[in-house]
Amino acid sequence: MDAPTLLHRLARIVGEQHVLVEDAETAPYATDWRKRYFGRARAVVKPGSTEEVAAVVALCAETRTPIVPQGGNTSLCGAATPDTSGTQLIVNLSRMNRIRALDPVNNTVTVEAGCVLATLQEAADDAGRLFPLSLAAEGSCEIGGNLSTNAGGVQVLRYGNTRELVLGLEVVLPSGEVWDGLRGLRKDNTGYDLKHLFIGAEGTLGIITAAVLKLFPKPRAQATAVVALNDVRAALRLLTHIQERCGDRLTAFELMSRICIELVTRHIPGVQRPFDRDYAENVLLELSDTHAAGNVKEVLEAVLGEALEQDLIADAVVAASEGQAQKLWALRENLTEAQALDGKQVKHDVSVPISHIAEFIDAAQTALEREFPGVRVVNFGHVGDGNLHFNVAPPPGMDEAAFMQKMRTVNRIVHDATARFGGSISAEHGLGVYKRDEILRYKSPLEMEIMRSIKRAIDPLGIMNPGKVL
Repeated sequence: MDAPTLLHRLARIVGEQHVLVEDAETAPYATDWRKRYFGRARAVVKPGSTEEVAAVVALCAETRTPIVPQGGNTSLCGAATPDTSGTQLIVNLSRMNRIRALDPVNNTVTVEAGCVLATLQEAADDAGRLFPLSLAAEGSCEIGGNLSTNAGGVQVLRYGNTRELVLGLEVVLPSGEVWDGLRGLRKDNTGYDLKHLFIGAEGTLGIITAAVLKLFPKPRAQATAVVALNDVRAALRLLTHIQERCGDRLTAFELMSRICIELVTRHIPGVQRPFDRDYAENVLLELSDTHAAGNVKEVLEAVLGEALEQDLIADAVVAASEGQAQKLWALRENLTEAQALDGKQVKHDVSVPISHIAEFIDAAQTALEREFPGVRVVNFGHVGDGNLHFNVAPPPGMDEAAFMQKMRTVNRIVHDATARFGGSISAEHGLGVYKRDEILRYKSPLEMEIMRSIKRAIDPLGIMNPGKVL
């Protein structure tokens, strides 16, 4: 079908004003968040309902038009960016942003895919509940993208990844049919659990249009601290110490190396160093309790006092107020921006078993130093669940562009070390385009063929987000 006819039919489905075709209009949607991938779309279509999404997809199936599903366009691996052919249609779900229902008794919320994460958090809070998914892009990322990448964030330690927060989904399949799986059930043992096919699939099997998500009792007492440590092994000992004494009140346990603190305090105005001197490692941790009169601050102070007496930690600062807690969290929340201001880095999102974190870091840093003497490793992440953002910056004095041309070598060193300790080269960002080919080195041929078989069965025309993941 020629472009004018396709665009005319799309306009009849969603309204002419919701079909963007001019380059100036489509360019922001065809560029990934990190400005690594620049595509060219046939058009950007913005449906306003599940019925409109289904009609758009059915038309694309009829005309064999490839589709790139998109939410807030905050992908870190190019998963929501079209290729440069100009043939792919971006289906952006940002107009579908309603919260359809909130059930405080069942502790569930039914929300459309275009709802911004922060908006969902606020709605839950207004109802006296917590939606625990929390990450740096929460002011712009959308639930559909969070589901499609199985997003993680800072509270995975207590509440789990996005996958563990989902009870039901509504999905438009590549045929244009709608699977209504919006069930608020915690037990449903009637065959295959289909929702898990679409969570983390990065839009390659269908378009998630709505979800039933879990809510939790709202924490009413919190305590936050930054702890100084001499090495990563001390951080792991501290994690065990706190878990044994505090159980599931431990909500966050975020590791930040010395260079992380340096970058944030150098580049972000108003962010202050937590200690008078630098330490090799720092941990930002938080306890929370649903009891309004909970003594979590006293508990945290006591547990850290024990850790200090046992030489598990070198120093600690416990926030005395909510304002001070926000200042401590600023050290972690501004890291991504500080890295961008400092210059280009080769970024990694890996996970390894918690017991092997220190060995992985040692092995990867040693191999990188051997290849690139003086290399700087900006290492931070959700160490409580084994997820590290192991980013590599060029040695001082080395040309940045020349170092970035060595990205493949850097990736291979880090990913081989990850695999050596039984880890994954993508913990929460997905594969997208960035790691699509790299994964072939680390997944078995059998695993890859199973994934391809599922793709062929559900999307036989291959129109859903082609070139991503597989």
